[in-house]
Amino acid sequence: MNEDETSVGIGRPPTNTRQAGTKLLWIGIWLAFMSAPVKDLADGNHTPWATALGTLGLLVFVGSYLVLVFRHTSKALDPFRVRAALAFLGALAVLLSLTFGTPWLVLFVYVSVSVGATLPMRTARWLIPAVTLVLVAIGLTGDHPREIITALVFPALLGGFAMSGVRQMIRTTIQLREARATVAQLAANEERLRLARDLHDLLGHSLSLITLKSELAGRMLPGNPEQAAAQVADIEQVSRQALVDVRSAVTGYRRPTLPGELAGARTALAAAGVAADIPAEAPEDLPEKAEEVLAWALREAVTNVVRHSDAGRCTVTLAPRQTLDGRILELTVADNGRGASGTARGNGLTGMAERLATVDGTLTTRATDSRSGKGFTTVLSVPLESGLGSGE
Repeated sequence: MNEDETSVGIGRPPTNTRQAGTKLLWIGIWLAFMSAPVKDLADGNHTPWATALGTLGLLVFVGSYLVLVFRHTSKALDPFRVRAALAFLGALAVLLSLTFGTPWLVLFVYVSVSVGATLPMRTARWLIPAVTLVLVAIGLTGDHPREIITALVFPALLGGFAMSGVRQMIRTTIQLREARATVAQLAANEERLRLARDLHDLLGHSLSLITLKSELAGRMLPGNPEQAAAQVADIEQVSRQALVDVRSAVTGYRRPTLPGELAGARTALAAAGVAADIPAEAPEDLPEKAEEVLAWALREAVTNVVRHSDAGRCTVTLAPRQTLDGRILELTVADNGRGASGTARGNGLTGMAERLATVDGTLTTRATDSRSGKGFTTVLSVPLESGLGSGE
């Protein structure tokens, strides 16, 4: 079972049945405290009709609680519906507690938890104590053991405020994810503006000169064809130089860098819900061609993890090593996904190997866990120029 198939990112709704089941399990695990009312019904302390109605009431309460918390933590519901659901849970808890006695006071703990999970802190901070006070008031009006009432006060307060903290964490995580997407979009826009400025600076003068010389050649053509031909030759030279400048600018723009691809890998894996362990920095003074090849290979390897691996974790390491043939920089991308489906390399790995071959680099692949065959590890190495000893 792959980790990302069962885990749900914080603040994200489940995307498949397994994730929904896992989330429901984490929410429903706290229903273990419902053992008191269940035991009360099972012990036969009530008439058959009362037992049947109590069972129905308990099932309705549990179902309402699960639906409310599950839906609201996946996607914020309409505030009116949330308040109506909370009022229904509170009323049902009061009715069942007054009707069936002490074991049913635990329902107020779940009402408090629901308040913390669904309402803003400014509302929950007074409503949670209010729910607890209702619990105490009902407990004191009847012939209920004081120690049970005291034992339920702390879980009601702690559970409610703990869920308020979890709710705030979820909201903060969603806001951070949105902010990160905004920053990435702004960075992309800034890069487009930079390229536009560079092209304007490169082509503005050249195109103006071509326009002027074209007009001049047009006027010279009837009477001085030789001078017009010279102007046309100048136009050809200027346009060829402009083409060289544009190609140079675009090549520099498209050439990936290892620090940039490490940052991009971190963002891509986080967006895919894959836990990532990635170095913050890349070794300095890498040969330009070797860095470019490693950057392209890292991008392809991370893309494979996101698209094909079904992994829950991915680890990227950069390690200079000394071999018999000299110093190399080794880049390793390892995931804990389902592993390779066959022995043949796909187009992505073939492209990596071809790029690495241009700088005398190598590509090896293996299962991350050799015993189970799970996971996929890609190891890419490129030779280093002498003098990169500081990276080790």
